[in-house]
Formats: sequence, structure tokens, C-alpha cells
Amino acid sequence: MRFQKMATIIGMILLLFMHGAGLRCQTAAESQIRAVLDEQIRCWNKGDLEAFMKGYWNNDSLMFIGSNGVVYGYQNTLQRYKKSYRDTAQMGKLNFEILHVKRLSPEYYYIVGKWFLRRSVGDIGGYYNLLFRKIRGSWKIVADHSS
Repeated sequence: MRFQKMATIIGMILLLFMHGAGLRCQTAAESQIRAVLDEQIRCWNKGDLEAFMKGYWNNDSLMFIGSNGVVYGYQNTLQRYKKSYRDTAQMGKLNFEILHVKRLSPEYYYIVGKWFLRRSVGDIGGYYNLLFRKIRGSWKIVADHSS
């Protein structure tokens, strides 16, 4: 009787531990999305806007919202970045902090975070929300609102 009671208690503790450990684990999708953002940081910090843009959906329906309004399309978004960040001094060194990850469906994730640019011409930063969509097996940003 005593052994059975102890085994039950240990089993309950293990279940609680395993459940708690599962809550801290990222899903495969979240890990892939974070890898996209990490790659964007790496490319930005090398001064490579073309490679940075690979995290975005290469489509005319891509939507970017910034301080100057809404921009539609991959090429228009790239041109907006090139106009706003003409050289590596303007680009600085990028860092993201993810504040919230929300799975909307198997195909969509919503991300909220902070961005920061350390620059010789003056540091800037703000917040962003991103809508990621799984397209042909890859996670891509289909909407970006950065302020």
C-alpha cells in the first residue's frame, strides 16, 4: 500500500514536470520562424538588404507598414529599405527581441517584438508585428508593421 502511494506521487510529479517542460519547448514552426529572423539579422548586419529580404514573401501581395504608410509588393518593400537605409552607417547593427509568438493556424503565425539599430548616426528602435505564412514548405513574412 505504501509503495503504491509513493509510486502514484512520483508518477504525478513526473507528469507535472513533463507537462511543464513541454510548455517551455518551441514548436518546430517557431524554431524555423526564429531562424528566419536570425538570418535576417545576420544579413542586415553584413549590409546585405537583398539577402535580408529573403525572409519576406516574394509576391506583389506582400504588405509592409512603416512610418510613411503602406507599401505593397516585394520589390517596392526592397526599394523602401534601400531608400531609407542607403549605406551601412544608416543600417547600423540590427537586433530583434521577440515578445510574443502566437500560432493562428498550421499555416500562420503572428509575432510581436522590438527592433533596435545601433548606429554611428544615432540609434533608433521600435516595435513590430509580423504575419508569417508557410509557403511551399518555408516560413515567409507576408505582412510587416514596424514602427
